[in-house]
Amino acid sequence: MAATSDPFVLGDGALEAELVPAIGGSVAGLRWHGVDLMRRLSNADRDAANVLGVAMFPMVPYANRIAGNAFDFGGRRWHVQPNNPPERFNVHGTGWHRPWTVVEAGPAQAAITLEVAGAPFVYRTMQTFLVSEDRLEVRLELTNLGSLAMPFGFGLHPWFDRDADVTLQFEARRFHLEEPDGVSGDAVSLPPELDFAQARPLPRGWRNNDYGGWGGVAAIRFPSRGIGLRITADPVFGHLMLYADPARSCFCVEPQTNASGAFGRGAWDDPDEGVIVLAPGESAAGRVSFAPFAL
Repeated sequence: MAATSDPFVLGDGALEAELVPAIGGSVAGLRWHGVDLMRRLSNADRDAANVLGVAMFPMVPYANRIAGNAFDFGGRRWHVQPNNPPERFNVHGTGWHRPWTVVEAGPAQAAITLEVAGAPFVYRTMQTFLVSEDRLEVRLELTNLGSLAMPFGFGLHPWFDRDADVTLQFEARRFHLEEPDGVSGDAVSLPPELDFAQARPLPRGWRNNDYGGWGGVAAIRFPSRGIGLRITADPVFGHLMLYADPARSCFCVEPQTNASGAFGRGAWDDPDEGVIVLAPGESAAGRVSFAPFAL
């Protein structure tokens, strides 16, 4: 078994995934035939333990922001703290800022876990990684360890290199407008200019938006690298977040269960919002796979 702080590589044939459990339970790199499929963790970011420089980190116990750092549930008002300065609002929960513990580590399979006891979310979460010849599969499980039923969500936050010729393709039904401070607002019908049902280049302008009613499949193509990556997720991941800043050399395509901003809207029973209410001791889980293909 690897120590908590030790990075290690999972591999099966041409596909390799490096894990850095101490840096937020993250993936440091994903390579196929030696070619990067995600943005690789740099040596400088590795030395600084900078989770914002990794290839992928988990979002638990919810995805994206809680507006105002507070939400109402079960007749009480719950508060969270800002966790990503200079941002004002809590983003992506607590899991990505804490070291995870390795509970299993083999040549092609590993499991890492984290327990958090701070209010309002008391939970245990586990990521299980399986590398086969043709895909990386990540299973994310979340268990409510608290004494009260609480709303939860989870997701994965991969980062990709923004090659000049990269294209993105996925199907969705809704588009959440972005409000100040990165909070997702109302959902609107998906207009043609924001639709990625057909492969298209990344937008030239800023995007930080939740696509609701995601079909569970997304394809990213890197023509200059001669490869593509197909992301396939279980139905529990009903939302796909797209972050694309034209001033940056990377972008994000994030499968998640809850709509961004859902906790602030308080629509706990709305399936479109995707919030998962867990009773004490109850769990929820889902899988996301990342499968490379040749162009």
